[in-house]
Amino acid sequence: MNEPANSTNFSGAVPDVYDRHLVPMIFDAYAADLTTRVGTLGVCDVLEVASGTGAVTRAMAAALPDSVSLVATDLSAAMVEHASRVGTARPVQWQVADAMQLPYPDASFDAVVCQFGVMFFPDRVVAYREILRVLRPGGWFLFNVWDRIEHNDFAQVVSSAVADLYPGDPPTFMERIPHGYFLPDVIRADLVAAGFDGAIDVEEVASRSRAATSALVATAYCHGTPMRNFLEARGIGHLDAATAAAEAAVARSFGRTDLDGRINAFVVAAAARPE
Repeated sequence: MNEPANSTNFSGAVPDVYDRHLVPMIFDAYAADLTTRVGTLGVCDVLEVASGTGAVTRAMAAALPDSVSLVATDLSAAMVEHASRVGTARPVQWQVADAMQLPYPDASFDAVVCQFGVMFFPDRVVAYREILRVLRPGGWFLFNVWDRIEHNDFAQVVSSAVADLYPGDPPTFMERIPHGYFLPDVIRADLVAAGFDGAIDVEEVASRSRAATSALVATAYCHGTPMRNFLEARGIGHLDAATAAAEAAVARSFGRTDLDGRINAFVVAAAARPE
């Protein structure tokens, strides 16, 4: 049985678990990093694509001047609804939008930001071309991507534990998508193919992932990512069994409480050509 068609779908109960558990565990540190970088650019209008449950949106709304206009978009209506319900420190324009076909005029934004979302684009060159189109001359596209799964401890242990339950047909979501786009030369080549012919900087940024319990880590990855779709498609009981196996594996590697693991990502800044 292959992974279901909704293997990249963030809906149902996924957004809530994702936001409560995964965001503080692995996303918040990189959201702060992206926000700091945006803050150095002197921008007036920022578009966020693949905003998820709003980790970067909340960080930007809290840290950037009130004069900076923020538009946050995601393809998933469920994620946008959750993010808007949680709210931000100041008004943000929320919109369901596809990065492959952005509903904005040319040259509308000084910066486009994307936190761990480009890996999900079905055609990254097409999406990057759309992002370049809505950037003003001299604007910046800032995004981050996860490093290979072997350099992200909790994700690797959980994914391996779940794969062991299905040796003939393991889920490949974690390796294939969130941790499948990490080669700097490939990233640069895609940006150039899309028309980014200014500066392109790819910086490796290491951080730490911390969790109160091994159960929280297992729940975050098994219930709060599209891996859940694979497990639920297997039938009743598979989600609970996989979560238990993941928790046991995490506990063996990191202990049951006060867990600490490495996370590693790349942060990319691509400039649109000035006029």
